[in-house]
Amino acid sequence: MAVTAVVGLQWGDEAKGKIVDLLTDRHDVVVRYLGGNNAGHTVVIRGEKYKLSLLPAGVLRPEVTSVIAAGVVLNPGALLGEMDAITKRGIPISQNLLLSDRAHVIFPWHRAEEAMLEKKRGDDAIGTTMRGIGPCYRDKAGRTHAIRVGDLVRPDVFRKRVHEVAEHKNAKQSALDPGSTLTDPEAVLAEYGRYAERLKPHVVDTTAWLHKALRDKRNILFEGAQGSLLDVDHGTFPYVTSSNSSGCGIHAGSGVPERAIEKMIGVVKAYTTRVGGGPCPTELHDAIGQHIRDEGHEYGTVTGRPRRCGWFDAVAASYGARISGIDCLAVMLLDVLSKLDTLQICEAYEIDGERTKEFPSHITDLAKAQPVYRTLPGWKTDISGLKKIADFPKQARAYLDTISELLEHRVEIVSIGPDREQTVFVK
Repeated sequence: MAVTAVVGLQWGDEAKGKIVDLLTDRHDVVVRYLGGNNAGHTVVIRGEKYKLSLLPAGVLRPEVTSVIAAGVVLNPGALLGEMDAITKRGIPISQNLLLSDRAHVIFPWHRAEEAMLEKKRGDDAIGTTMRGIGPCYRDKAGRTHAIRVGDLVRPDVFRKRVHEVAEHKNAKQSALDPGSTLTDPEAVLAEYGRYAERLKPHVVDTTAWLHKALRDKRNILFEGAQGSLLDVDHGTFPYVTSSNSSGCGIHAGSGVPERAIEKMIGVVKAYTTRVGGGPCPTELHDAIGQHIRDEGHEYGTVTGRPRRCGWFDAVAASYGARISGIDCLAVMLLDVLSKLDTLQICEAYEIDGERTKEFPSHITDLAKAQPVYRTLPGWKTDISGLKKIADFPKQARAYLDTISELLEHRVEIVSIGPDREQTVFVK
């Protein structure tokens, strides 16, 4: 395994962190290339649970280099909080953590702007995590009011930029939300100056570093965040994240050409979940939906919000697989379905009386989509301790075979519990 990528094919929360952790011991470098501290990965090692948001999962193995690349938007305080929490648990954060000088920085005005805009949307709120991710990406695209890590660690440059940007942001906020608390640029300089001092030893040009790693034939693992259906260009717009969270984002976020990736692993849950607003055709508003939520502990790693749960949507996941260009599948949380008598998989949609297997490009059509289900028998057996795919109940194998058939890719990894050991490699 030279260069590998792990990408979620649904609306995020597919348990990608576990797959990244499992594959890390076969790689020298793990790269987080997009998103911010709105993402959450949970890794369980010998019963110990680690919740990561900005730190790549590779940080749990000190011999591996962990890279936060240019496509990430960074809350420095949140990153340092994660680093301190991991260190207190006996895992050192050394020079093996690298932070891109091109990554953009989240400030208090970003969080204030996001809260204000979500409040004004009312019932049409996107359902963001209120961490300032979207406004930071907006400033990145607009360029004029963006500040990068490379600016943060240069005191003279940083002071000038903070005063320029704060003046504009405060004027805008005063006009849109009179009476709200404005940002004090001197307070920002003092707080972020402390962050810069601690982070500076980790700051490098990660794009150049990764290209050298490729030349040196080091094994690199790209760790996706969120999921393909949340991609800002190809997802369920506007109920998406603010970056390219499909496989399309790897090149833009890291600077590594996608042709360098030798294996793309698409990760799906054995059912569907979604957080925030936007249509979810297979969502269950009944006792089965609540059962899946409880059995799967479907509450956000970052926010604690209950996730919307439903049957596996093969139309949506197939689309995610296509835009991300996957080679194989990892099916996660299969054990969550073990207590159900019958299971359903959405194999097509009906929209205005027409049956289709194509995922709609417009949110209006997706909102009208009625799932067409294939019904399968449940297995009603605890599978969480099994070691080989041959030991799975025939109904569980049939369920996996159906996912493979509908997504047109083989299943190579099956997760049947949160711990590293509760994983079956089919191949």
